[in-house]
Amino acid sequence: MKEFSHVDKENNPCMVDVSEKKETSRYALARTEVWLPKIVREQFVDGDIRSKKGPVFQTAIIAGTMALKQTANLIPFCHQLNIEGSKVEIKLVGENAVVDCSVRTFGKTGVEMEALVGAQMAALTIYDMCKAFGHEMKITNGRLIEKKGGKSDYQS
Repeated sequence: MKEFSHVDKENNPCMVDVSEKKETSRYALARTEVWLPKIVREQFVDGDIRSKKGPVFQTAIIAGTMALKQTANLIPFCHQLNIEGSKVEIKLVGENAVVDCSVRTFGKTGVEMEALVGAQMAALTIYDMCKAFGHEMKITNGRLIEKKGGKSDYQS
């Protein structure tokens, strides 16, 4: 049976000790989708949704980038990481805004949580900026797509 790594021998929560781990190149890609009703999709012009609050996708990219850098402040047992590269991309695919967030570092622990936080915050920003058109939007399918580095790689 696999044991949880974020509890000590007395079953108290704790941060994993990574001091003995080897530094390696780490990469993660996360995706979140935002279903957009027709009235929101009708605002899509030249690669972005235009709203009175400004360019939606461009603002969401900035929000996702800012959020991924704050992951250790948001999730109690995440290690503070030196983010060496990140990219948030958003495209309209059918009725969905598809948010991809990739993160890179060279370190002792992975960047999956940073990628997931970045994708989710970008999706929340899309919702926030478009809610004046209605609250029917749905944030769905937040998931890890790929990770490389550390003990094992993963691809969905």
